[in-house]
Amino acid sequence: MTPAQLSVAFFLQLMLIIACCRGVGWLAKRFFGQPQVVGEMIAGVVLGPSLLGLLAPEAQAFLFPPESKPILFVVAQLGVGLYMFIVGLGFDLDHFRGNARSAAAVSLSGIAAPFLVATALTPWLLATPGLFAPTISQAEATLFMGACIAITAFPMLARIIHERGISGSSLGTLALSAGAIDDAGAWMVLAIVLASFGDGPNVAMLAIGGGVAFALVMLTLAPPLLARLGSWHARKGHIDHQLLSVVMILFMASAWTMDAIGIHAVFGGFILGAVMPRGAFATDLRKMLEPLTTVVLLPCFFTFSGLNTQLSLVGNSDLLLLAAVILVGSIVAKGGACYLAARATGQDHRTAAGIGSLMNARGLMELIIINIGLQRGVIGPALFSILVLMAIVTTLMASPLFELFYGRHARRSGALGALNEEPGPPAGTRLTSEN
Repeated sequence: MTPAQLSVAFFLQLMLIIACCRGVGWLAKRFFGQPQVVGEMIAGVVLGPSLLGLLAPEAQAFLFPPESKPILFVVAQLGVGLYMFIVGLGFDLDHFRGNARSAAAVSLSGIAAPFLVATALTPWLLATPGLFAPTISQAEATLFMGACIAITAFPMLARIIHERGISGSSLGTLALSAGAIDDAGAWMVLAIVLASFGDGPNVAMLAIGGGVAFALVMLTLAPPLLARLGSWHARKGHIDHQLLSVVMILFMASAWTMDAIGIHAVFGGFILGAVMPRGAFATDLRKMLEPLTTVVLLPCFFTFSGLNTQLSLVGNSDLLLLAAVILVGSIVAKGGACYLAARATGQDHRTAAGIGSLMNARGLMELIIINIGLQRGVIGPALFSILVLMAIVTTLMASPLFELFYGRHARRSGALGALNEEPGPPAGTRLTSEN
């Protein structure tokens, strides 16, 4: 395709993506009680080969030609990175420090238990032809499966928390903290697997060492320097073009750093947002960035992942049995372990159950990992489809279970109402009514 043709295709895609995500999101909220974010995930799958490509393959190929996918991929990464930067701006580091013990316990439990389940399942999976690459070792397969079961839908987790209006609460901060640690650990494990598949040990060393170094620098050295941005805003009384340019340069540098070392751009955006000055500066910055990010850019992230999903590959009874075992094992390992860890560190039953419900969602972070595994030849299409099914089911479960265990009681006690009255993300970021 020529550049002009790619431009035409991109604007048509963007129109369709926004319309489909808003429409399916509205249906998910109106008739099924699911948050907007779950509707957007489903919309991405609807636009891909699993539904549109199955019902109208020629139309799907016309709307999403292969040559246009790299453009959509870049826009998707920008969207999810900016969204996590906005989430970081509302992240309460004081709550994080106060919940550090619980966050570490929940995170470590949410990693250890999935790896135990992966250790038990991997020999069975390796005995089934076509699920893993023929040359993969049991250790490599176990690490990959462990990362897939341990991953948390971090961007979706953040958005569900905002939709429920609990971003400033102890539960919201604890879930975000544990989810961030979980996903960073899963990406580091993935880097080790990729290194063993030919990228060399430098890939794993760069990801783990670089990620730790970046976090330490941002949490210790960056805040005093970034405080000058808050002073700049105070002098001007608003965010002018120069100040916004500096913020965007810092965001791009952070996202590039985390992508370059082999983790993911979302963590660069989130960490930068978390150490930015608070107060009027953060509020004005959220108001400026949030509408375009959540309405236009973020849906591209969900759609791009959906374009690589083919649920029709899970067809025979043997694969359905495998899918059921992986699904049940993943739910028990992740949700159950996070619940028990939260209880062990002093959280009440409802809060611990709410945390377990949220942490159990895999979402499109799972789809990112398994797409990498498929592209690199670690797994085959059948296991890819099984893990997609697991990601969708656990994500669909998150909101109803959270509502059952925590939301209804919190509303009856007035906790959610009080939280929604507190200063926090703008209305569009909370997504409690408009989205």
